Formats: sequence, C-alpha cells, structure tokens
Amino acid sequence: MIPISTMPLWLLPLLVLLPLILILKSKQVKRTNLPPGPPKLPIIGNLHQLGELPHRSLQQLSKEYGPIMHLELGFMPTVVVSSAEMASEIMKSHDLDCCSRPDLMGPRKLSYNFLDITFAPYNEYWREMRKVAVLELFSVKRVQSFHLIKEELVASMISSISKSSLSSTPINLSEMLFTLTDDITCKIAFGKSYKGREFDNGRFGKAINEAIAILGTFSGTDFFPYVGWIMDKFTGLDGRREKCFLEFDKFYQNVIDEHVNSERAESEHEDIVDVLLKVGRDHKVAGSLTHDHIKSILMDLFLAGVDTSAATVEWAMAELVKKPEVMKKVQDEIRSTVGKKEMIVEADIDQLKFLKLVVKETLRLHAPGPLLLPREAMNQFTINEYNIYPKTRIQVNAWAIGRDPKYWVNPEDFNPERFMNSSIDFKGAHFMFLPFGAGRRMCPGMHFGLSTVELTLANLLYSFDWGLSDGMKKEDIEMDEQAGLVVHKKAPLYLMPIKN
Repeated sequence: MIPISTMPLWLLPLLVLLPLILILKSKQVKRTNLPPGPPKLPIIGNLHQLGELPHRSLQQLSKEYGPIMHLELGFMPTVVVSSAEMASEIMKSHDLDCCSRPDLMGPRKLSYNFLDITFAPYNEYWREMRKVAVLELFSVKRVQSFHLIKEELVASMISSISKSSLSSTPINLSEMLFTLTDDITCKIAFGKSYKGREFDNGRFGKAINEAIAILGTFSGTDFFPYVGWIMDKFTGLDGRREKCFLEFDKFYQNVIDEHVNSERAESEHEDIVDVLLKVGRDHKVAGSLTHDHIKSILMDLFLAGVDTSAATVEWAMAELVKKPEVMKKVQDEIRSTVGKKEMIVEADIDQLKFLKLVVKETLRLHAPGPLLLPREAMNQFTINEYNIYPKTRIQVNAWAIGRDPKYWVNPEDFNPERFMNSSIDFKGAHFMFLPFGAGRRMCPGMHFGLSTVELTLANLLYSFDWGLSDGMKKEDIEMDEQAGLVVHKKAPLYLMPIKN
C-alpha cells in the first residue's frame, strides 16, 4: 500500500483506458455482506482517501468504520484490519485461507524471469522456499554463524564515527546506518562486500535505494491488474523499473557465475548464494531451483533486510535522544554489564535486558513496514459475519495496532519499561504486537534483522554519548515519517558523537 502523491499524472491514462475499465468492472461478480467501509468514487474507488501516509489514513478511517473495513482501491477489493482480534482471525484462524500473495501483473510477463518469480502469487514453490529460508538461510544457528562479519563491519562504522567525533560536528547517522546494513547484507549474501567492483562504487546502494523508491511509488499494476502496466508506461515508472532491475539481473548473474565457476577461498564463510546453490544441487525444492529463483530470493533479501534494520536503529536513536533519561538507563546497563572493552560482541547481547526492551518499544511505535505485506484470500470465508471473497487483498495495519490505546497505556509515549515483566513478544503469538507479522507469512529473516539491530544499537550507545548541534533542543528533532515501502524519518538524523 503506497501513497498517491502523483494522482493528477496517473489519472490521464485512466481516461484513455476508461472503456476497457468499465467492461472489466461490469464482469466482476457481485459481492454481498462485505465489511463496512467509506463511500467510493467511480473507477478509482477509495484510492483518493489513502493520503501521503496510508497507514495513518487507514487508522483514521478505521476509527469511523471499525477494525475490519472494506475498500475498493481501483480494481482491487481490499480488506484492512486494525485490531489484534481481527489480525488473529486473519493470521491464525484463517491463515490457510489467505496466505497467498497478490498477483499484480496478471498475464503480462516482466522482462526478467526472476521478477516474475518475485512477484508471483504464493504457491508450492514459495512454500518450499519458506522452509529453505527458515531451516537453511535464517535458522538461529546460521544467523549466529554470521557474527564475525557483523562485528567486523559494526567496528568499522564505530571507528569511522570516532574519527568524525574529533571534528565536533554532527554526523548523518541515517546515511551511516544504511551503508552498514547494506555492507552486512552484501557480505553475508555474497561472501564479500563487492566494494570496488564495476557494479558498486556506490551503484549497488543507489540501486537498492531506487528499487525501494520504485516499490514505494504509485503503480498502476498495484490497483488496476491487467491494464495498470499501461499507466506505468505513461508515467515513466515502467522504464525506471526496467533500468533498475536490469542492473540487479546483471549483478546477481555475475555473483552466481563467480560462485559456480571459481574455487572459494577456504577462509571464506559459506554465504547465502553457496547455500542456495547447494540446495538446488540437492533437489530439496519442489521443481528446479534455477539461477532466476536464486536472484528472486536475493532480491527479497535486499528489499526486506537492508532498509528495515537501518530504519529501526534510526528510530531508536531518535527516540532515545528525545528521552535522555531512557538513553542514560540503557547506556548504564551496557557499560556496567560489559565493562571496559573495545566493542560489544553478539555474545554480550543476551545480558542486556533493557536494551532488548528499547528495541521492542521501537518496533511497537515504528514497525518498519507499518502495513504488513499484503495477503490475498484464496477461499471464501467469514469474519464477524462478514464475507471475505477470493482474490481480495488483505492488509494488516500493524502500525495502528501498535498504537491502539485498547492494548497499550499512553500508546504514543516511548516507554521501554512497559515490556518489563511482560510476556508480550513479536514472535507471532501476540497479535497486538506484529512488526514481523504472524502465521505462514511471518518474516523468516526476523532473527537476522534483530541481531543486526541489537548489535548496532548496543555499540552506538556503548562507544559514544550523543548530543545535538549547537542551539538545537531535543524538542526540535523532527519525527515526521517518510512515506515508502519502509517508513524512515523524513529528515535524516544528525547527531553529535562524543567519545565515551
């Protein structure tokens, strides 16, 4: 679900396609006893009501129409749930009925096979690949094996910040965090950072940024299946997409060829490409695990892993600077528990109980993906006596649920102590707290992302005290959100590092 910031531009091709749209609309099956929802306009339905930040717009609509709400977003019938009870119905009671992924492109084939796989509906292949992700790529044992890579790159970032601290000028922490998580993901996925390669020299990070921007931009295919791609041609989005994903296709193929054709150094860890090639050779996946399948998995990894971890640390640091008493408490815990050493390592993290509460509270207030990845109903079923029909897109507003006063006292306050002596966790059993989702579509990379966030945040707080530029007060820190696939701060976070 994305903002409709380019409404006037994309309305033009709609007018050209109006006859075809009316024919397709006339062929839709009449649906009865739907959940309540706001009135809609012809053709575009409720698209005009999403606003720049859809999770906030939908939260406001849910206050009027209830925790389960029906909207027509273009051609896409959509049900939005905004309460823990309704989320439990979707992701627990009816998980099997609605665990598919929307088929946005319809019969149109994309230019690169790996993109057709990436955006295909949920099927037997993706069920098998989830098993691979859980058991092979992101198992607790596998994630723990990455600790030296993460510690090395976090140490490099801390060293860079230390040098910057000598100049007594604020640093762009947001930019540094994105670079760090990009480097960590590259090295774990490919076995090396690929710095200095033809594709890199800053181009890989830019390509990731461009891909995230593209997926966070209004796309006709999101809301007008079968005809929306014509709109994307008109607005230029289709061309941007082609150029961006051509870069990824070439790069991923080079990486795979290098893994297949050259002998790996014995000291190099077994990376994710190694694991996937091995799975393909062992025929553990239904059908063949081709190079295009591997590219698709790598695409999902980078789109879901780089920006989300960086955004979580960014929000945590912003909240802590605004609450200096909370920052002091977590810093005191880290420094008294760990003592004098060069840096925090992953083996230290389990001792840092309050740090973990800070991460939890950050994820409650700032779920990286405020609207969980959309599901699609595969069968007809009923919730609260309302009918949910096949091919209905289902959105869970995790952001709204995480700020609902029904479940949380003073929900807008950043208060990590609310989780003290509480059993509420984010592992899919408590539906008032869903930063990683739940059920069959729960994020398989949760442990990987969390370990990166905790290690990075612990070292930032251990190594430095943090201040603001001269004349700036904590009340001046902007907490506005930047719309997109992952919700960042709208303004980059500039802080002054003071060496501890």
